[in-house]
Amino acid sequence: MIYLLLLIPFEKKEIPNVAKNKQFVWNKDSLWLSLESFYVNAKKKDCAQLNNEIKKSFLYLNTVLDSIERNSLLPTDSKFTRIENAVFHSAALVGACQKHLPDFINIFSRIRSAVKEQSIKWNLNDLTTRQTLYKLIYGGRAAVEELLLQADRNKIPSLIIGKEEFSSTPTTTINGLVIHSGDILVSRGGAPTSALIARGNDYPGNFSHVALVYVDEKTGKTYIIESHIEKGVAIASIDDYLKDKKLRIMALRLRADNSNLLQDKMLTHKAAKFAFELASAQHIAYDFEMNINDSTKLFCSEVASFAYKKFGINLWMGLSSISSKGVAKWLAAFGVKNFVTQEPSDLEYDPQLTVVAEWRDPNTLFKDHIDNAIIEALLEQAEAGKELGYDWYLLPIVRTVKLYSTILNLFGKVGPVPEGMSPESALRHKKLVALHDEIKNEVEIKVKKFIEQMNYNPPYWKLVTFARETITEKKLF
Repeated sequence: MIYLLLLIPFEKKEIPNVAKNKQFVWNKDSLWLSLESFYVNAKKKDCAQLNNEIKKSFLYLNTVLDSIERNSLLPTDSKFTRIENAVFHSAALVGACQKHLPDFINIFSRIRSAVKEQSIKWNLNDLTTRQTLYKLIYGGRAAVEELLLQADRNKIPSLIIGKEEFSSTPTTTINGLVIHSGDILVSRGGAPTSALIARGNDYPGNFSHVALVYVDEKTGKTYIIESHIEKGVAIASIDDYLKDKKLRIMALRLRADNSNLLQDKMLTHKAAKFAFELASAQHIAYDFEMNINDSTKLFCSEVASFAYKKFGINLWMGLSSISSKGVAKWLAAFGVKNFVTQEPSDLEYDPQLTVVAEWRDPNTLFKDHIDNAIIEALLEQAEAGKELGYDWYLLPIVRTVKLYSTILNLFGKVGPVPEGMSPESALRHKKLVALHDEIKNEVEIKVKKFIEQMNYNPPYWKLVTFARETITEKKLF
């Protein structure tokens, strides 16, 4: 009788109030296929035959970049389209002659800095602005990573330096890089939900988590302040932060010429210290609703934005949006109620921040791409109106576990079902993981066959195709 009572559904099915924006779509399938074909043909030549063509391509990129850096441009300027096309063309050539990869990475870093410098005067919530930034920064990043995945993994540096930005705040060292108190670490976790956070918005990105670095000015001890789904806002050591599986990490720093920072050179340190003291003094639950206007609960992005806002810095000059009703329904099933919010990936586009460096583990970068491709294929099912269900017969058990978790939460402990997560959401999470794993097993088999036949790693668009094929073949929806 108790089991039957606990089967009664309490969950209200509401239609999410989605954003009014439009989801960005590349619509360049023919371009990706032609670039892959161009790359395959280039691979048949040796570097000596490609050197001149690559040098001409780099010369063109640098010439257009010189013009961009010298002038004040609108986001609609044709130079941005020209450099976008040239980046993809150059990438296909460099893929066949890997010795030019370091130069290509440097050019991308310069492009990112140049377009961010231009965007200081742009409206970051304007559609054209957003698309220009995304195509150049995300598109350039995608090109770099396709090259990294074709290169000899033993020769790929895990740390790629970005642009140095001066800071007067206390320092620490993380994985060989000097990091300052107040720096922001944006990362990507290894769970399917991390891929969902990174990809489930109008401008799919590569990051799912944000953390703030605080270095005690007296002791020199370093703390990482972050918010986890499982336990809310927490403080971790560097070792604990790095032990929590991460497929990539990017370090960001407030620009030294920020007007607030010019008045107080320790401002970013003070913001980090505020976050540290707040997390030390009280328990702050995870904000599943992703409500950036409510600071009583905080999701990971809010840890940084709330702390910086206290000192006059408004991060996330451009907010993320979710306009697909299907995707919004899936996210709402996990507790999300706000579909214009602060996504971790957006910080890379914020002109107030400088990308100091990025760590990519060569051995996990491909896993990151596979996870992204699977989630992208699943979200296509969401857009088509397919539901993310759960095993209803387990609901009584999970409700009992949720009660146990709630009791643990009252004593400051973490339970099996996170605080703020409903039993239904917990079961949907279990379903998402199971779907992801089932698709991943098949995709990895397809990847292995592709490498055996083609003698190179399948590019991202192929991975998405493999995931789509698996969903259809196994009739998962």
